[in-house]
Amino acid sequence: MNRIREWISIKSVKAPGTVVLLAILVANLAIIGVSGLVISAMAPPELEDSGFWSSVFHTTTMVLGIGGIETVIEEISEANVIYVLCCLAAVIVGMVVFTGAIIGYMTDFISGFIEDADSGSRRLRISGHIIILNWNTRAPEIVNELLYKGTREKVVVLAGDDREGILSDIDERLADTLEDEPGLRNRLTVIVREGDTSSAKQLGDISIKRAKSVIILSGGNANMPGGKGDSRTIKTLIQAAHMLSEGDAAQGQRIIVEVEDDWTLELVDTIIEHKKRKGSCNVVPVAANRILGQIFAQFALMPELNIVYSVLFSNNKGTAFFTQAAGSPSLTEAQFVSGYLGSHQKAVPLTVMRCGDGKPYCYYMSDSERHIHSAGPAPRGPLQVSLNPDFQLGDKHVLLLGHNSKSAAIMEGFEAFREEWKKDGSEVLDIAVIDDEVNLAQQGYYRQYPFVKQAIAADIFDRELICGAIGAFIGREGDRCIMILSDDTVPDEEIDADALAYLILVQDILYRRAADTPGFDLSGIDLVVELLDPQNYDIANNYSTNNIVISNRYISKIIMQIGEKEALFDFYEEILAYDEPGEEVLLSKELYVKRASEFFSEVPPPCTAADLIRAVYHASPGDNKSVVLGYIRPDDELVLFGGDQSAIQMALSGEDKLVLFSDH
Repeated sequence: MNRIREWISIKSVKAPGTVVLLAILVANLAIIGVSGLVISAMAPPELEDSGFWSSVFHTTTMVLGIGGIETVIEEISEANVIYVLCCLAAVIVGMVVFTGAIIGYMTDFISGFIEDADSGSRRLRISGHIIILNWNTRAPEIVNELLYKGTREKVVVLAGDDREGILSDIDERLADTLEDEPGLRNRLTVIVREGDTSSAKQLGDISIKRAKSVIILSGGNANMPGGKGDSRTIKTLIQAAHMLSEGDAAQGQRIIVEVEDDWTLELVDTIIEHKKRKGSCNVVPVAANRILGQIFAQFALMPELNIVYSVLFSNNKGTAFFTQAAGSPSLTEAQFVSGYLGSHQKAVPLTVMRCGDGKPYCYYMSDSERHIHSAGPAPRGPLQVSLNPDFQLGDKHVLLLGHNSKSAAIMEGFEAFREEWKKDGSEVLDIAVIDDEVNLAQQGYYRQYPFVKQAIAADIFDRELICGAIGAFIGREGDRCIMILSDDTVPDEEIDADALAYLILVQDILYRRAADTPGFDLSGIDLVVELLDPQNYDIANNYSTNNIVISNRYISKIIMQIGEKEALFDFYEEILAYDEPGEEVLLSKELYVKRASEFFSEVPPPCTAADLIRAVYHASPGDNKSVVLGYIRPDDELVLFGGDQSAIQMALSGEDKLVLFSDH
């Protein structure tokens, strides 16, 4: 019964005209059925064709006016007065009252019904759905990610205004996915409503207490020039958290709240502390700019991680991160990893962490959650490897072009990396920044970061100055990366404009240098460009860059995975941040990309993934155990060890790059 009510509720919003049509048909059938029942019960026994179905047939033909009335007239002389009156009443009700007198009423009702559905004033009776409160540029990616869940999902969006614009955003994003993967069609029901996201009534009307999870998105005010905090997010969170704390709310609901600035994050943390004092807390804050800043810092230092994260942070690429509660509260990482490697080979064990709820969780990489539990004999091959005890990541040279709201977080990521990898006091980072003078002045020309060697004030139109600085940068030796940032504080019509202009300029300089300088190796310079609008991907891809970062997609993927399993959030915080400056013992594990010829004393012979994972783990020093997740070929093809590791045959070359999970 509940499923029928839910279906009617959803259809009343998504297709109100269909519901009205069905209601009219049901009402007609009810009138005809009742009339047929009464007439057949009161008909004289001497009449022919006086059964129920005959009465229903005659009633239908009378209502429709296609000849049934003649049969009744012929038989009136044989019938009693009551029978005649019943027949006439059926005709009157069917032909006059139902189809005539109430036409005006039905017209008004239908118009009002459809208007209510469009305006969102009708209460939605639904459960097990995902609610998105507020709307921003990351929201379409969240909806798109739900297509890959493998189950039918229901999403309700409540935003302040522009319902048609939101529906257009969703249709446009889903169209690209469904064109490539038509089998995903009909997996998603999306309902969009306009309204006040902090209104208790309107939140109640979308059944917030029966929702599976609630996602509160940032309004984006904090990124705008002069923006100070996001009060709308705070108001929405306070109301949602209160309603989901009440006794009749469903259990296990999570509120994932996206924040973009420190002021808002501080207030969110205060709300979380208050809920903890009250006995429970189901709020998970996602500091979008800080997380993206950490990701971009890692991409600038190891650009191949863009390929790795785009797979592992998603539901749609097969291999992903998974978690489950640890069986024992005293389980250590060494016990977990070594024990799991000895009895399983369809998932890669990573670590054990105690999360915000105080409970320990185990983390894995696998191509399916069911493979985590798939036990089997582990290989005991003869493979042994020798790791380079003096391995050191080479000096990193990074040129940043432009800025965004994540610039400070990117620099903090660089600083943490520098502190972890500094060698004998020498500098491992060499950062140059080209940006407009206004933003450089706001950032204090990055003087607080000793690794920023140059801060060049130049507008996008200062072609000669920019070309000279880029030319000098690409002439350096060592690992070089040019990272182009897209300004997220500009109006929508200007999104990605400067980033694409920088991309065209940089590629032109690189190709000219290659043409003018024999032996110049273009592959020795990584180019990473950030885009905010996925529609600009094809434009950027035409300029032969293999590291296009659509930043909004990363936050969307993380938000969706946290909505399923909150413990993944603690894991992401762990792998995206290097150890804090000044730490003597390395505690934080991250993903690293290390060249095989440098990581090994001697590149291993051909083997299976199962053999390599175990050989590297056992050869690693006790204070820096490394787990191999896969490798990247020189042509940027990524091979992750998801699935049956013994079936993955491999032959590493010195130029292949290993994807490792380790402390350092």
